[in-house]
Amino acid sequence: MPIIGEFRGSRVSPVMDVEGKGGLTQPKRPNILVTGTPGTGKTSTCEMLAEMTGWKHLNISQLVKDKSLHSGRNKEWDSFILDEDKVCDELEEIMIKGANIVDFHTCDFFPERWFHLVVVLRTSNEVLYPRLEKRGYSLKKLQENVEAEIMQVVRDEAIQSYKKEIVVTLQSDNVNQMESNVNRICEWIAKAEEKKRK
Repeated sequence: MPIIGEFRGSRVSPVMDVEGKGGLTQPKRPNILVTGTPGTGKTSTCEMLAEMTGWKHLNISQLVKDKSLHSGRNKEWDSFILDEDKVCDELEEIMIKGANIVDFHTCDFFPERWFHLVVVLRTSNEVLYPRLEKRGYSLKKLQENVEAEIMQVVRDEAIQSYKKEIVVTLQSDNVNQMESNVNRICEWIAKAEEKKRK
C-alpha cells in the first residue's frame, strides 16, 4: 500500500508554520488529525497517543454529542447530522493553543491551518467488517463503510484537503501495527516540539 507523505527519519518531517496567514491565527504548538473509516482504530490510537504525550485527545464524535454540535439525527444512518460550523467554532480556541490530537472519520471541513500532521488509518476488510459487526451497525451502514474503505474515500479526502507532505497513511489491522503507529507519531511529535523550541 502506498504511503503518502512518508515519515522521513521517523518519516514525515515536522512542518511548523505558526506565522499568521491572511490575518488567521495559527496554532502555537502542533496539532495532529487522526482520521479514517469507522473501525480503523482511530480512538484507540488517539487514546494511546494522549497517554504517551500528555497531549489532549479530542474525540469529535463524542464532542458533537456532548455539546449538541449537530442539527438533528439522521434516522436512516443512525447518526447525528454534523454542524461543521458549530464544530469549528467550538474548537478554534483549543486548536490555537495546540498540542491536540483530533479524532474523526472525516476531515475536509477542518481549517487546513490547524494541522501539522494528518494520519489516515487504513484497515483490511477482513478485519474491518467484523469490527463494525461488533458495533451493531446495520447492514446498510456496514456495507457503506466497508465500501468507503475499499475506495479509499477518507485517504483521498485528506490528500485533497491538506498539503501532501503532511498526510501519511498507516495500516491499522492489529495491536502490533497500532503500537508501531503510535511510536512513529510520538517520534514525530518529539521532533515537532523540538523544532518549535528552536
